Amino acid sequence: MKNVLLLIVAFVLVTSCSTLSRKRDQQPDTSTQQTPLNSSKAEQDGPKLVVGIVVDQMRYDYLSRFYNRYSEDGFKRLIKEGYQLTNNHYNFVPTYTAPGHASIYTGTSPMNHGIIGNNWYDKFDDKVIYNADDNQVTGVGTESDEGKMSPRRMLTTTITDQLELQTQGQAKVIGISIKDRGAILPAGHAADAAYWFEGSDQGNFISSTFYMEQLPQWVTDFNASKKADAYLKTWNTLYPLETYTASGSDLNDFEKAPRGKETAVFPYDLKKLRGENGNYSLIKATPYGNSIVADFAIEALKKEEMGKDAITDFLAVSFSSTDYIGHQYGVNSVEIEDTYLRLDRDIARFLKALDQEVGKGNYTVFLTADHGAVNNPAYLQSRNINAGYFDRSDFREKLNKALVEKFSSDELISNISNDQIFFNKANVMKNKINPIDLENFIASIILDYKHIDKVFTRNALVSGTMPDGTGKLIQNGFHHKRSGDVIYVLEPAVISYSKTGSTHGSSQSYDTHVPLLFYGNGIKQGSSSKRTEIIDIAPTISSLLKISFPNGATGNPISEVLRK
Repeated sequence: MKNVLLLIVAFVLVTSCSTLSRKRDQQPDTSTQQTPLNSSKAEQDGPKLVVGIVVDQMRYDYLSRFYNRYSEDGFKRLIKEGYQLTNNHYNFVPTYTAPGHASIYTGTSPMNHGIIGNNWYDKFDDKVIYNADDNQVTGVGTESDEGKMSPRRMLTTTITDQLELQTQGQAKVIGISIKDRGAILPAGHAADAAYWFEGSDQGNFISSTFYMEQLPQWVTDFNASKKADAYLKTWNTLYPLETYTASGSDLNDFEKAPRGKETAVFPYDLKKLRGENGNYSLIKATPYGNSIVADFAIEALKKEEMGKDAITDFLAVSFSSTDYIGHQYGVNSVEIEDTYLRLDRDIARFLKALDQEVGKGNYTVFLTADHGAVNNPAYLQSRNINAGYFDRSDFREKLNKALVEKFSSDELISNISNDQIFFNKANVMKNKINPIDLENFIASIILDYKHIDKVFTRNALVSGTMPDGTGKLIQNGFHHKRSGDVIYVLEPAVISYSKTGSTHGSSQSYDTHVPLLFYGNGIKQGSSSKRTEIIDIAPTISSLLKISFPNGATGNPISEVLRK
């Protein structure tokens, strides 16, 4: 009898650590009550699960450009059966990954949530910081610094935080991505978990002690299965190369080949290339990075029993390999086209898993992007389109020379990054220089520099209201405490980057215009070309769930997508 009791106790202990704490065992199990989409009961009860999908660096035109090659079960399913907003934009700059994810989930822009870049200069500590760095926590599932991450630097709540507050912590909220910031910022401060992929020699999903003390058993098992090994294989095109007519030629001068490969052309032997390209980190810059995120998200859906009872859960998934591939190969590459055709398949199988585990009609999905990307400027120049490259080192050298001539000091600038100039306040005061005079002087001279299109000073951004245009985007991205003293804007299609690949961050439409799709419980079928903004997503989901908006929200619900 004693042995039987010990076995029972052991079973309970193993079961308790196999998933995150359910937090609501007293709630009735309604997992078998799968109600069709058009059922009034399903609409009245609301979704059992909300799924937020962010595709990193997805320009809006990737939906239309590759549309005819998508399957009926991925992007097309969301478009045809859901609601598409074709004129959705970011309302701020810079258009980077961290500010993008933060704005989607907080319903406001960097002026409020404080995530003003992926990295930014901290004027108080006189160093460049990373948006999710947190030395107060340690990694879980890793011994490296890649686990020392949290959302502490995000100043406002997220839609996921509000769901946790509304349900007294009984909702289950999980964020998943290849990138730490793509998992952490959407998951928010009150989440049950955020998981991101550690490449290098590990090939595992990890977390931090901000969320948990140890990985759930299912995550440990997933890592032990070595799925990452299966994706270190040959990447070739899904279809014959000659059918990729929506892209440029495979061999061109505008792409960067992986180390160990002379040209950026198919096929890519990942086993052969792994040694010179970060081992498992190489997966991030292939479509298989999206595939392993889909694998992990489906496993989380099943093992954590998300959407299985009457309390709404939230699964935030960010597909980030699209960004790595865009940076390396560019907007017009066959690699990008093939990546999106493969992502379409991953989204299709993710939706199928949601149908099977939660029930069609019982969940709501939104899909958007954290920013777009510019076409390679060298390629644009080859097509007689105005474009170019901005030399930051030369810019700083010329600026310092001008400051010495005017103020007899070359130590007035602490940092130039993210197109922002930060003053060395101590030296400005030491030299008895009026900061506003310094702002105005810099603004007046750098406007004459090649490829600089517009300049905004701190005084103008703080003391006035920009009515519209670029000035409004700059102001929405300007945090009074964290941002710089002078902000400059480059001409369209001018970047500070290598001559191969692509980047983003500007106020131009190629960076601000991104997809926005809603699908499922509580969502109408249809489309609209009415302008919407990225900060409208969180208020829309809040309205659907009948919960409070995030506490810094400045966006508005998109009422036309919601069923009455």
